Amino acid sequence: MTVLHWTPGLVLLQRVAELVWARRNTLRLRRLGGTEADAEGYPYLVLLHAGWLLSLALFVPAATAPTWPVLGLFALLQLGRLWVISSLGHYWTTRIVTLSGAPLVRTGPFRWVRHPNYLLVVAEIAVLPLAFGAIAIAAAFSALNLVLIIRRIRIEESVLAPRRGLLAPQSSWPEVIDGPSPQPSPASGERKRPA
Repeated sequence: MTVLHWTPGLVLLQRVAELVWARRNTLRLRRLGGTEADAEGYPYLVLLHAGWLLSLALFVPAATAPTWPVLGLFALLQLGRLWVISSLGHYWTTRIVTLSGAPLVRTGPFRWVRHPNYLLVVAEIAVLPLAFGAIAIAAAFSALNLVLIIRRIRIEESVLAPRRGLLAPQSSWPEVIDGPSPQPSPASGERKRPA
């Protein structure tokens, strides 16, 4: 097996572990009265990430040697990803789930950036294919990812606006797709950010 086989395989294992953790957190948040926005858009993100990894396996020759500094950059992005997940702890999920009245997280990377996870994902989608010289894969999936992330940020901002003391902006996006009605949350509740 080559580096090209191992790298997407390790990323796939990481993503599966994250999905298990995210599902556990999502169920917990729903029990606490959390509501989910944009449930119908979530499968597109899953398909995008699966297609991104699959395209590397199918369209990049197995013998392609990586550009090690670029692959190292991808590894550093994974540390940033872990920082985001650990900053949100039990409130991290890959879905947009929010607890009404819960304080927003302002620790870790959230001290400086409102959507650090989205910035990391934008970089990951481009950097991993570029590490193997797959410029077309990097460009195509970056464009698709950008469309989905812009949409997601707009929905998330709309849902979180009341918790920032702002009126929710008028939007054509559905506010709450499924889940129980918003309930006051425990004092320990925090903000969720998807992966």
